[in-house]
Amino acid sequence: MPSRRRSFPFFLAFITIPLFFLAGCNRKASTGSSGVDPAEVKVEELHSDGGVQVEHPEQFLLATVQDQSTVDELHVTGTVAPDVSRSVPVLSLAGGRATDIRAKLGDEVTKGQVLLVIDSPDVSQAFSDYQKAQADQAFTRQQLARAQDLFEHGAMAKQDVDSAVNAERKATVDVQTAHQHLAVLGADLNNPSPLISIRAPISGAIVEQNVTSGTGVRSMDNSPNLFTIANLSNVWLLCDVYENDLARVHLGDSAEVRLNAFPERVFSGRVGNINTVLDPSTRSAKVRLELANPGGLMRAGMFATATFRSRTGHLQPVVPATAVLRLHDKDWVFVPLGGNRFRRLEVQTGPAVSGGNQVILGGLAAGGKVIANALQFASAAGME
Repeated sequence: MPSRRRSFPFFLAFITIPLFFLAGCNRKASTGSSGVDPAEVKVEELHSDGGVQVEHPEQFLLATVQDQSTVDELHVTGTVAPDVSRSVPVLSLAGGRATDIRAKLGDEVTKGQVLLVIDSPDVSQAFSDYQKAQADQAFTRQQLARAQDLFEHGAMAKQDVDSAVNAERKATVDVQTAHQHLAVLGADLNNPSPLISIRAPISGAIVEQNVTSGTGVRSMDNSPNLFTIANLSNVWLLCDVYENDLARVHLGDSAEVRLNAFPERVFSGRVGNINTVLDPSTRSAKVRLELANPGGLMRAGMFATATFRSRTGHLQPVVPATAVLRLHDKDWVFVPLGGNRFRRLEVQTGPAVSGGNQVILGGLAAGGKVIANALQFASAAGME
């Protein structure tokens, strides 16, 4: 028993020595592992209100929130479409069957060019009516001449001559009516034939085709059109603008258009219409841009990106883009509170503008101060 009492203090000493050794190692590691000299930057814990304290705050430059005249911008996508006012449907008032298609979808055509030939029984009937009207006219003229001759020799009453004059006039009207009917159907009066040629009403590109060789053509009921020809010297860009952004688009606003196919080319357009009805599935409205199409580079159906710009500028607070820190899907700046205290402040940012600045939509006012390099400050404060 006495031997056990002597060994217990020795055992405590054996355990205490390694504990002091480990404590010394921990103190050494805590002072030597940091890459930042504590004499340069010393950061206190970030408080719940976003406040932070640093030593030597003079290391971090401050920038002043300034008002800058900016133009409101909105980037949307759209699709090139023909200008409806420059698009003309090709119709045929004569029914029949298409026998010769001389143009097809995508072709460039000129005014008066033959697009297709139709074999039409309607034209055959119209020629028959015209020829009958001509025969009736010739007969009534002979009757009128005979009546006038008999009247001069006292062999016919004046009333019978007047009837012959009236019959001749009616026959003349029938001829004129039959002639106009043939012209409306597109028939050639110098070539009595059931074949008629459908010609292009304007010059442009064929953007729609609904007829092929052998297709039956219905008179006075051409739905859909045989062809649609569009003059693509001016086109539309139809864009979808979401409900939340409609307040940023106005009639007459200018816009820059870049085609996906030719991103290096920039076209200028102007807002010509804003649809008053929203698409219920996307909560967006169609906005129509009207723009010139030099060289026919823009084709119907092409995708493009439009940047809307307001006609007048307005003052908005801006800060250097480096003063804004994107963290946890939010934008932050650091504002000085006096001395060595700073506070992290959430802001709402707008587009980047000239001079390397960032528009501030909310959270800051002109005249305030912010850390000019937020990333550097956050790194020193251990907020990465």
